[in-house]
Amino acid sequence: MTPKKVIHLKKDCISCGACAAVSPKFWELDAEGMAQLKGAHEEGDHWRLDIENEKDIEENQEASDVCPVNIIHVKDVDEE
Repeated sequence: MTPKKVIHLKKDCISCGACAAVSPKFWELDAEGMAQLKGAHEEGDHWRLDIENEKDIEENQEASDVCPVNIIHVKDVDEE
């Protein structure tokens, strides 16, 4: 499986909690009620987490798919 990166544009979160509902292993709501990608690091205007395991990639893709404001993206590591 090709390594992927999960990109989260946290500043645009609307606190719906859909990501945390479908992927609690990777997503939680922080003290302000905003979605937080567990283990991610801040990188400019977004948060990033690199993943390799196929199940983890699928789980984060599901979180991306349910996000109503489209602020979660799963991309190839070398993709802009």
